[in-house]
Amino acid sequence: MAKSKYGKYIVTELKIPEEKQKIAAEYSKYATRILWMDDKVVEGAFHMNTSWFLKPATTLEATPHTHDTDEIIGFFGSNPQDPYDLGGEIEIWLEDEKHIITRTAMLFVPAGMTHCPLVIKRVDRPIFHFTTVTGGRYIKDEKKT
Repeated sequence: MAKSKYGKYIVTELKIPEEKQKIAAEYSKYATRILWMDDKVVEGAFHMNTSWFLKPATTLEATPHTHDTDEIIGFFGSNPQDPYDLGGEIEIWLEDEKHIITRTAMLFVPAGMTHCPLVIKRVDRPIFHFTTVTGGRYIKDEKKT
């Protein structure tokens, strides 16, 4: 097949950074990662991570942290009859506020805002999850308590 001029911008296989490969076994205990995009996967791309949450768990995002760029975090239910029913319960902290998410939601986290821990409290049906960080890679500054 001839090489395409723009095919390099299409990602159909999971390619995750080395540091995330190191935690893949632990991550797979509660989620299945689908695709990962950043500037190492596609030159010039910003970060996006997608997965299915499958089981309750204290996630690997248990430590409050910040990013130097904005982030959008999404949780989507998988019931086509009611796409706003999350089919589970997610606990997430924004600064010093605990939020319980039970409906499909997207969260905007401005650069510098402390967020997490992220806890999957209940999963009745798979929950589609994504994070998008406008920087080229997912880099976090963990907050010391």
